[in-house]
Amino acid sequence: MAASMHVSAQFQEPFTAASIVAATYASAQFPKLCDSLASKLSIPNATISSTTFVAAGTTLDFPEADPTCGDLAPPQLISADMCRVMLTVTTSARSHIVMETWLPSNWTGRFLATGNYGIRGCIQFDDMAYGASLGFATTGSDNGHSGQNGTEFLNNPDIVDDFVFRALVTSVHVGKDITRAFFGRAVKKSYFLGCGTGGLQGWRMAQDFPDEFDGIVVTNPALAWTGLLSWNARFFPLIQNAGADFPPRHLWPVVDDGILAQCDGLDGALDGILEEPSRCDFKPEALICAPGQTASCLTSQQAATVRAVFSPLFARSSFMYPALQFGPRLLEQVFEIYGGAQFVIADDWYRFAVFNDPTFNTTIMTPDDILFAQRSNPGGINTFSGDISKFKKRGSKILHYQGQSGAFVSSHSSNQYYEMVAERMRMQPAALDEFYRFFRISGMDHCAGGPGQELPSVDPDQNAVMSMVRWVEEGVAPNTILDQGVGGGFPESALPISVS
Repeated sequence: MAASMHVSAQFQEPFTAASIVAATYASAQFPKLCDSLASKLSIPNATISSTTFVAAGTTLDFPEADPTCGDLAPPQLISADMCRVMLTVTTSARSHIVMETWLPSNWTGRFLATGNYGIRGCIQFDDMAYGASLGFATTGSDNGHSGQNGTEFLNNPDIVDDFVFRALVTSVHVGKDITRAFFGRAVKKSYFLGCGTGGLQGWRMAQDFPDEFDGIVVTNPALAWTGLLSWNARFFPLIQNAGADFPPRHLWPVVDDGILAQCDGLDGALDGILEEPSRCDFKPEALICAPGQTASCLTSQQAATVRAVFSPLFARSSFMYPALQFGPRLLEQVFEIYGGAQFVIADDWYRFAVFNDPTFNTTIMTPDDILFAQRSNPGGINTFSGDISKFKKRGSKILHYQGQSGAFVSSHSSNQYYEMVAERMRMQPAALDEFYRFFRISGMDHCAGGPGQELPSVDPDQNAVMSMVRWVEEGVAPNTILDQGVGGGFPESALPISVS
């Protein structure tokens, strides 16, 4: 893996820490200090676009965002005065990142880096606004390319490296240095927040860059990236090839009811939610129409299709990715997410990063194609050992929670990663709990109620980010993750668990 590039920022003229902090917290001086910041910063390999004061109560729009980001860059209401720093940093002779650092006037001494979602080259402005509202100096980047696509990966492994790890590492270093320069003192504690691809980034930082963060919060991480995308890519052709053998909409409730009938009571509560989908051994064959039955049942071919939807992925007997966890409404999700067109993340990754061939057809991928993608491993995106001993040694913490009712990733993948960490570090759950807590949240969709959502409380007992802050700074570990009331369908709480 290529070494990360460290860049530093400093004032070009002397300021004392006391004078800078005093000026920063004086409301009359904050806008002036922000507006003049660009002329006082020197960041190697970087071009500062602007340093702009944004008053509390402003609704920020992002016309500079790539048009393909669309609703990924919605307007954000700014809750406290802040200084918005926009810049571009060169990462190699043929790659660069676009990043921002938001410096709130109510700064707590904390720093927050935000992860990206999917294959997006889109700054997660909702996560940035969320972090700044909590008093974090907050940084985000476009992950080294522009837009909700992977076209810039074509024949450019430097941009792939940015996507996999270097954009985040670079933006963290730059963001911390800008924060120190503006406020006149170093960041007290540093945190990371990410879901999906952001969750994958968080785990990569814990393993390969363990000194960057004191606390990492990851949700529904896109672990086993290449296997995951091969698994995502198989659903569209499966649905298309099944035709009438994919259960139509009026039969989806029949499948849901069948899953609940066979598995809902395994957790001791008939509540319409599977607390532990891994214990469910749903048999769709039980829903096949009996002789003379014509309604509320499946044909044998439809049952076989349901079986295929909930099956793990193998390529020439090699395990690639676990099965989709069982649960109600998941067949519907699979159809809605994958039924209309090939999944763009998988399509673009394979065409532009793996095969470097824009004409490659991911709807007819062979087992050999899948195995080739696994071996090629662009940017080292699959390279996870489960060894986070250096992260543990420095006293850092990681909070990992996984929704179990989404179809973008299988919740079984997080279970398997927990097992890998336990095995590699030769630690029982009680020992892992000292620095790594894993929560499975039944009824939670992909990322719902997690990073970037407007939460009703900042109480550490009801807010995952502030729970992490309390764990790092006060030594009080979270014992539950409470439902924040966003997205619906969540249980009241989730407990940390061991996976066996």
